[in-house]
Amino acid sequence: MHVVFLNSTNRICDTEILAKSSKMVELQHCGTLHDWSVEHSEKHLERLQSSESGSKDYGAHNLTCLWIGLASAVQANGQVQIGFAAHDGTYSIDFAVKTVGELQDGYSYPDGDHLSDNLAQEIENKCIDELRDFKQKHYYKIVGAGISTSLSVLCPRLPSLLWSELDIVPFVLERTTKSLNVMETIDEHADAVARRCVGFFGPTCQPRIQVGYRGEVEVDASYKAHLTTKEQYEKTVSSNTWRAAMHFASSLQQRNVKIAFFSATPQGGGVALMRHALVRFFRSIGVNCKWYVPKPSPEIFRITKTNHNILQGVADPDERFTEAQQRLIREWIEANSIQKWSPAGGPLSARADGGADIVIVDDPQMPDLVPIAKHMDPSRPVIFRSHIQIRSDLADQPGTPTSEVWQWLWDRVKHADIFISHPVRQFVPNGVDFQKVGWLPATTDWLDGLNKPLSEFDARHYIHEFNAASFRQHMRLLDYPNRNYIVQIARFDPSKGIPDVLASYAVLRRTYFKDVCTRDIPQLVLAGHSSVDDPDGSRIFDQTLQLLETKYADIADDVVLQRVGPADQILNALLSHAKVALQLSTREGFEVKVSEALHKGIPVIATNAGGIPLQVQHGKGGYIVEVGDHNAVAKYLNDLLTDADLYARMSRLAAESVSDEVGTVGNALAWMYLADSLTKGDDVKPGGAWINDLARKQAGVPYDKGENRLPRNLETLALTEKAYAVYN
Repeated sequence: MHVVFLNSTNRICDTEILAKSSKMVELQHCGTLHDWSVEHSEKHLERLQSSESGSKDYGAHNLTCLWIGLASAVQANGQVQIGFAAHDGTYSIDFAVKTVGELQDGYSYPDGDHLSDNLAQEIENKCIDELRDFKQKHYYKIVGAGISTSLSVLCPRLPSLLWSELDIVPFVLERTTKSLNVMETIDEHADAVARRCVGFFGPTCQPRIQVGYRGEVEVDASYKAHLTTKEQYEKTVSSNTWRAAMHFASSLQQRNVKIAFFSATPQGGGVALMRHALVRFFRSIGVNCKWYVPKPSPEIFRITKTNHNILQGVADPDERFTEAQQRLIREWIEANSIQKWSPAGGPLSARADGGADIVIVDDPQMPDLVPIAKHMDPSRPVIFRSHIQIRSDLADQPGTPTSEVWQWLWDRVKHADIFISHPVRQFVPNGVDFQKVGWLPATTDWLDGLNKPLSEFDARHYIHEFNAASFRQHMRLLDYPNRNYIVQIARFDPSKGIPDVLASYAVLRRTYFKDVCTRDIPQLVLAGHSSVDDPDGSRIFDQTLQLLETKYADIADDVVLQRVGPADQILNALLSHAKVALQLSTREGFEVKVSEALHKGIPVIATNAGGIPLQVQHGKGGYIVEVGDHNAVAKYLNDLLTDADLYARMSRLAAESVSDEVGTVGNALAWMYLADSLTKGDDVKPGGAWINDLARKQAGVPYDKGENRLPRNLETLALTEKAYAVYN
């Protein structure tokens, strides 16, 4: 192990740890060797500051994007020097050097490869405070930080703190200097990692999605971005959930079980979000899990999205899945398998040749992977995970488009050992062997950019970015906080009920807010990411604009809509500051955006579609309405917007109602149980059970009375109040 020390000339040299001592470093004070020297126009800063003081300009918080480098060196007298370097994406613009700690009675080298906890925390606090002051004083948005490995060893929590507290994406980077004898100042070292950090970002100042060898998704830039820690994940769930998860993690670690997930795309949809979070968490607890995607094909994605719509029952009735299209998909899957996944050492190769111990195939895009995986290794467990609402009533009717697509899909996935579906019985057609079926909800990550708490400073920046994009696209601007707003966060997709959102808002405006002054009328925001395998977005976006120009021209000025870029924090800021969230899907798998809103204390009005009613306790954290009931939506909106006591009660109950099952750790618990049991040769037959229930039972961790769980006895019911009478 190498630790960086400073010699008498204040230059860095790498040396071995010379001695060990249990003596702790006693802190006296921090100091500054070189302060930031950047200067700005005072008048310009005054204008920026004035935007903070008045609510009128909340969204005018324009920040300059910046990258930071951080490096450290332990001096011979026990102090630690911290180098800071600022980079604007083109060139370095400033630097600073600070010192932390001082020895009182002489110094010995630290015990092992860490400083004392006190000194490590002092360094963390110094870095956080310094960067917070720097960005707020000069109106910078620090989007990324390069952190030297020596600093990350001294302060292992620092990267995750930069992410959680300052919204900075932290990259821990090795030194690239070939010779360890080359001398450089601490600020030069910081500048070097800052420059390397810039390379991980694209032109929109977002980290690049990276796909590497064999199509493996290199989550968090191949784990160079250290966003979270195991300890942070533990705080997101109950002790019971954590104990059960660690039970299976220990077994998987000891046996070095290799888990392989396959899905269509690394970015854009809910499946990709879940897989990024799951692989990140598995990495933090030492579970061997990899995630693979195919070479993208726009032609194939058009076919698979149409199949998706057919299975959900929202496609044009004339759409058919032709034999030619089936052949194209088969050839695409086989080509990816032959080139990337099936050769020796690939995830689909036999276990004896280095393949994965268990294979999990997501959704209907690549069902041929199931028989391919079984052909390569017949006894290896394979799981098919369905994330969508399958209209089983149509799938069970011979001759319907849904039946044709379903039969093609089932002919392939029937070879899987387990069939995992969202927890709605109607999503599983009758032909499926019910002994193979297990329930698992969609999930979200409470520590990622969509859900983590944002400071007011950062939230202002993201609202500004949203409005700036709206301005560039000639769309209406969000007028928060001068006006409240109602939001639906969802892709522009045929199943998301966007026409129903507009119709419900129109009823609210025309019935309840007919003679109200503009500033007291809430705006409506429709926003969501797009996905690389979803070609329907532009068509639905155009349909929405057409409706606003014609049927809803009288309210069009108060509707803000945007297909948001890849910045998760923009959606986070929009949802966090909304008055009410809507999810008026006509067809739905689970839509975990509902739980994300509830977790923030935002009341939700949502439809009785798919797995949505499992998340909302009607009359407590929100309301469930039937699909197309615009009058009910408008009434509930008016109640929440005009009754402060009702709103406060619902907001509190919403935040208290979210189950561990819809978070990353709960999701990981289910997958670890399946991977552990199946790779041991256990005969796992869920038989319509919830996978989390089976996992808790197997781990010997029963549910406590009152522990939050999604309802176990609910399907998509016609009468919401009756359903929740059973639930309660």
